[in-house]
Amino acid sequence: MPRYRATFRCFSGCPGEYPLTEALYRCPKCDGLLEVAHDIDALRERSASAWIKLFEDRWMRTQWPYGSGVWGKREWVAPEVPDDSIVSTGEGGTNIYWAERLGREIGVPDLWVKLCGNSHTGSFKDLGMTVLVSVVCQAIAEGKLTTRVLCCASTGDTSASLAAYGAAAGLPVAVLLPRGRVSTAQLVQPLAHGARVFALETDFDGCMEVVKELSRRRLVYLANSMNPLRIEGQKTVALEIVQQFDWESPDWVILPSGNLGNAAALYAGFRMMQDLGLIARMPRLCVAQAERANPMYRAYIAGSDVIDPVVAKETVASAIQIGNPVSGPRAMAALRAMNGVVEEATEQELADACARADRTGLYTCPHTGVALACLFKLRAKGLIEANQRVVVVSTANGLKFTEFKLAYHERRVAGVESKDANDPIFMKPDVDRVAAAIAEMSN
Repeated sequence: MPRYRATFRCFSGCPGEYPLTEALYRCPKCDGLLEVAHDIDALRERSASAWIKLFEDRWMRTQWPYGSGVWGKREWVAPEVPDDSIVSTGEGGTNIYWAERLGREIGVPDLWVKLCGNSHTGSFKDLGMTVLVSVVCQAIAEGKLTTRVLCCASTGDTSASLAAYGAAAGLPVAVLLPRGRVSTAQLVQPLAHGARVFALETDFDGCMEVVKELSRRRLVYLANSMNPLRIEGQKTVALEIVQQFDWESPDWVILPSGNLGNAAALYAGFRMMQDLGLIARMPRLCVAQAERANPMYRAYIAGSDVIDPVVAKETVASAIQIGNPVSGPRAMAALRAMNGVVEEATEQELADACARADRTGLYTCPHTGVALACLFKLRAKGLIEANQRVVVVSTANGLKFTEFKLAYHERRVAGVESKDANDPIFMKPDVDRVAAAIAEMSN
């Protein structure tokens, strides 16, 4: 049995490789981004059909650590992490929901929503955090870290995930949040898990600058998606989508994006499956951004490969309110390789998309609303065809954004007309009046 291995290497191609257990976030030679590189030749010694059988045999098993959708693909993620270092909450293995009614409404009957928010902390961030915290535990066991404090900047979901996994591992966690810009559910999660929460008078980009400096001083271990360990876990979304379609690629994947690490992760997963013969083709990618935080959309429209920072404006899609995305170069490479497009959604469009989807049985976070609004636009333009299979990645559980949902139905979202608001009916406990009102529903 070949020994599989993975290392850090420079995303831009500088020579050299570094162990995953080293506290390294940027290339020592050019200060560019890093990526995780696998020994593909060793992985090719197992056939595509053998990999498929292995992954199917492990799928959501109770045997440790294969109850995790991430660690069921461990050879493709972080193959040298031993079982006793793995910190898992059973992440991954989330439902891919056939949005049949919504699909019929827009003329795309083969429409699916990958519900990544049905995870331990309610977001896709768990997929990357299990890998990062597990590697940290391995590094601590091997005496390779000078700090045990895990730290991230966050718009909410990253801090919740890091705090939960840090608590499970017994490691101290510090999270930096932009004050007043995360939902109550997102704020209470790290508090409940015992993390030290710093609410800074700035936006996410400002918080990120502080975290980068703290990590440069070796005071903390950086847990944002600048760290490519996060990308490795998140790439399993691509593997799960294909596995759930009996190892066939969809035609399109639509992804709400802020810091752009998830776009890079999705491509990494599809690329690895193609390189190892599990799929014959990649889907097309749509990176969906909020109009008020759209640096990649601006670069795409301008025909530029360089994403210039912008000052992100306040948006109800708060988790992607990021103006200076760390993973911009990675995401641009993914866009090119997947013949992708970038689209944007206004506040009105994303709110309407959420309400419309909810009325068909979904319960969408505002970021999924961004992706759905962009889907509607691509369908209207004819880029997405009626006979194509489309997957929308839902990044978080709608229950984490109750304030947004309630504000929409109470017509309190600034600048948004609540076209599909559903008002409660107040009346006295009179059976005849209630019966009459119910009778009207069938008319």
